[in-house]
Order: sequence, then C-alpha cells, then structure tokens
Amino acid sequence: MTEDPFLAAARAQASARPAGLGRRLAARLIDSVALAAVTGAAALPLGAEAADHVDSKIDAAKLSGEKTTVWLLDGTTAGYLGIILAVLLLFGVVYEALPTAKWGRTLGKKVCGIEVRDIEEHEPPTFAAALRRWLVYSVPGLLVVGVVGVLWCLFDKPWRQCWHDKAANTFVAG
Repeated sequence: MTEDPFLAAARAQASARPAGLGRRLAARLIDSVALAAVTGAAALPLGAEAADHVDSKIDAAKLSGEKTTVWLLDGTTAGYLGIILAVLLLFGVVYEALPTAKWGRTLGKKVCGIEVRDIEEHEPPTFAAALRRWLVYSVPGLLVVGVVGVLWCLFDKPWRQCWHDKAANTFVAG
C-alpha cells in the first residue's frame, strides 16, 4: 500500500525543525575556512605582486624629486583585487551553491549534521535558489552589512532564517 502524498508531505514538514544556532555557526566556520584557504592561496601571490607594484610606484615618485600622489588602487592593483574577488565568488559557487542544490549541504553542514531545505517542499533547493542564497550571503558579506543579515536569524521566527535564506526561500534544518 502506498502512502498518501499529502500525509507524506505533512510528515516531512513536521519533522523539519530549524537547526540550532551553534551547529549553524560551526558549519559556517568550517565552510569559511575552506573558502578562505582557496581564496588565500590565490591572494598571496597576487598580493605580493600588488605590493611590489605599489613599492615601485613609490620609489619612482621619490626619485622624481617632485611632490606627487601615489594611488594605491590603480588599474594594476584593481585587476589583482578583481581576480581575488572572482576566485572567492566562483569557488563559492562550486563549494556552496552546487552542493547545496544537489545534496542540501556543504562540507561544513555535513560535518555538523544540518542541511538547507526549501521552505515549502522541504527538499534541497534548486540551483537557482542555492545560487541566490550564496550571492545574498557573500556580496553583502564583502560589504560588511552582511553581518546584519546573518544575525537576523537570532530574531526570525519560526524558521530562524537569515537574509540569504529569505531570498532563496530556504531554511537550515537540523
């Protein structure tokens, strides 16, 4: 005998509880370390190149004997910064959005026993939703205003959604 699909959906919804904030924080720390390691591996050589470029501009300004302004951000250093941001965002898509869409979890969430679910269907989100979730987390995070979006889950009821969860119509289940 096959189970009534409405009853199965009701059971799935009843079993889905928001994950505890401690496990969510631990998962985010694991995932952030992975993202930082890859981004840092790209940033180290580019940062050294940028520092050499700025030093050579300063040396040239000193040798000219004239009072001049040396801009730290120019076409070269902005290019390096753009590459570093691109690595962060692209690796974030591969590390965060793809696994979230396929399995509902990243490495950090798997280790902590939590997963991202669509708020309506209680299944892993679509790729579009997972990508939107990642972008709404990462872009404001780069601008520091993302801290407010992450802390939003402390006050949100009943699903403890952060801004990126709200944008993707997801929640983190325990």
